[in-house]
Amino acid sequence: MKLYFSPLACSLSARIALYEAGADASFIEVDAKTKRTEDGADYRATHPLGLVPALEIEGGEVVTENAAILQLIADRSPQAELAPREPLGRARLQQWLSFIGTELHKALYVPLLDKAAPAEVKAYALAKADARLGWVAERLAAREFLLDRFSVADAYLFAVLNWSSVTPVDLKRWPALPAYHARLQERPAVARAFAEERERYLRELGRHAKAAPAGAGPAPVTDDRRA
Repeated sequence: MKLYFSPLACSLSARIALYEAGADASFIEVDAKTKRTEDGADYRATHPLGLVPALEIEGGEVVTENAAILQLIADRSPQAELAPREPLGRARLQQWLSFIGTELHKALYVPLLDKAAPAEVKAYALAKADARLGWVAERLAAREFLLDRFSVADAYLFAVLNWSSVTPVDLKRWPALPAYHARLQERPAVARAFAEERERYLRELGRHAKAAPAGAGPAPVTDDRRA
């Protein structure tokens, strides 16, 4: 398998899942600004929208959309038990993947991460935090994971909650959330994935700073999948 990713984007969750599964995979970094891979190739030849993650499997098949990729990784490594097998359990997993993707990733964090979004849009998005994050915190107040054990939904939620540090979202308002995030970061696969991508993200920032015209301020961060 070959995972196309941008450092600290939602694709971090797929890297976590691959490490948790002990899967044989290679990783191709995509510059979130230029949409070029490390060897200079145009990533849009792989995914025309230029979005990460994308997972290339045998035969050159490419799967996109984070929720689909996470479930495929889980299903290809059933011994890791990253996704329930029985129908209700799988429905619960899909419930969480859908909620994280739509209500947190896109509805809450995307506008807050987009420096081009108007202040009114950011305020509207931030107003959604109480209900949505409060509901997640209530779920996690008395349990270790979203489901009965660590799953790919936890990997996705970890990646999304990371973005709170560069937005007005203050997780300390819901103590169960920073506690959950800290617990996950103690897992070897999570710690490894986060450390690797943080290093790469800092290098990417350095590249962009060097490429900026003299006297120009930092380029606006408008990629809605990263912090």
